[in-house]
Amino acid sequence: MKVTLSIPVFNEERQLEESICALEAFVRQQCRFDCEIDIVDNGSTDRTLTIARGLEKRFSNVRVCHLDLKGRGRALKAAWGQSEAEILSYMDVDLSTDLAAFPSLVASLVSGQADLATGTRLHPRSVTRRSWRREVMSRCYNRLVRGVFGIQLSDAQCGFKAITRSAAARLLPLVEDTGWFFDTELLVIAEKCGYRVHEEPVRWTEDADSRVRVAATVWADLAGMVRVRRKLARGAYREAVRAGGRESLRESRPGRRI
Repeated sequence: MKVTLSIPVFNEERQLEESICALEAFVRQQCRFDCEIDIVDNGSTDRTLTIARGLEKRFSNVRVCHLDLKGRGRALKAAWGQSEAEILSYMDVDLSTDLAAFPSLVASLVSGQADLATGTRLHPRSVTRRSWRREVMSRCYNRLVRGVFGIQLSDAQCGFKAITRSAAARLLPLVEDTGWFFDTELLVIAEKCGYRVHEEPVRWTEDADSRVRVAATVWADLAGMVRVRRKLARGAYREAVRAGGRESLRESRPGRRI
């Protein structure tokens, strides 16, 4: 089983080498599958790309993809689109999510339990360390997402996800967002179209050096929610998924939800 693990980066010269070294050691020692690490540099203006190229030469399982434009969604679409792996995954470069959950995340897809798996910081078994401000914002955002779309997912924005190649082939063309809303849009479309989604409890620690611009991200997320809600009302996703096959729809045995 081959897994692609994509790491989107933008101006991460300070922590890129340390994070990739820790990640490479973990997948080599703790993962029972073949894992290729893709560093996806999207528009960095510092030494990030140079450091990434050095890591590519240093480790046989590290690859570098460079994009001129920013955007996590754009980075993941590019990396996953060129991968030949059976499982496509990603996590944030700060490794805020404890790596111990990664094998379980992948296993939920390999076992056939789910088509898409995502970390959740809001499960009773999760352990989350972050400021009260981030905690309140996260809970309010996820409650809004569940209310607007009528879905069960507890945490739409955790930067820790994996998807089968077949599900990605059908879902990624439907996802329009190229930034932070990419995660929410992918999960909403997946659940509304009947794909089996597994949520994995994680240990998560806030990165004090986060580059997320909160105000701009909130407005972009709200605009994205309005756009996706309108498309759902028109039945756009239903028709697109139906044309792609039914083996991942709810006619199949539902995956277990935690």
